[in-house]
Amino acid sequence: MKTFLYFFKPDFENYEGVRPIQIYLLRVVFALTFMFVGTNIWIAIFSHQGDWQPMEAVAFSVWAAYSTLSLLGIIRPLTLLAIVAFEVFYKIVWLLLVVLPLWKTSALEGSAVEGMTQEFLWVVLPILAMPWGFFFKGFF
Repeated sequence: MKTFLYFFKPDFENYEGVRPIQIYLLRVVFALTFMFVGTNIWIAIFSHQGDWQPMEAVAFSVWAAYSTLSLLGIIRPLTLLAIVAFEVFYKIVWLLLVVLPLWKTSALEGSAVEGMTQEFLWVVLPILAMPWGFFFKGFF
């Protein structure tokens, strides 16, 4: 029984008071980001033909950096919490600015936005994994 409870108690010795379950969830978030975002973005970058459109190039550059830094987050999850915060905030902003108006007018279903919406709704996982108290205490 002690082993199970260990995952849910703050660990001051190893994780600066963060619960081990959150450390493992953060590692899952970082691993999924590295695998899925990284694979798609780096394939798109290496297979791109011709000149880049400036805004498209910025987006691909940000996602490439984000996915690559996620590899470091698997190893040092608390050090890279800002990456998780970035993910949470940009996805929530996008959902509010792009999805919510379409959803309110029943125009989301069948739109070009629908597929990405399904991917962005996974933002729940990093929200749950993030040790918010530790983050705000350490960053603000």
